[in-house]
Amino acid sequence: MPNDTRRTEFHESVAAHGLKTGSAKTDRPIRVIGALMMIAGVVGAFVAYSASLSQSDLRDIASSQVLAIAFGVVAIVGVGFYLAAAIAQVLRLWLLRQLVDSKERTDQLAAALLPLAKADETADVTS
Repeated sequence: MPNDTRRTEFHESVAAHGLKTGSAKTDRPIRVIGALMMIAGVVGAFVAYSASLSQSDLRDIASSQVLAIAFGVVAIVGVGFYLAAAIAQVLRLWLLRQLVDSKERTDQLAAALLPLAKADETADVTS
């Protein structure tokens, strides 16, 4: 089955069940903050490293290295924010898919059991 067909069926199924499909309000801002922190961390670390190249005192060089490491940590925290928001969005979609599949399976099971229930009712009436 082509992906477009599966995607269309999924959207129709979500609409038929009346499920909420939006993303959380905080996903986009957290991803933007994460991306900005990554950029600021990399640029800041590079600037601190470049500044340390022109210094001759070992204490100044060590201070620049500490600053570069701090900016590296900022970049890593930004990666964490970005990944957390991205993974939350993927998990939300996965959960929605599980919910739709579960409702479809429940409907199929109910439809399969309906003739059996009617047969039991008719058997009780005749006895």
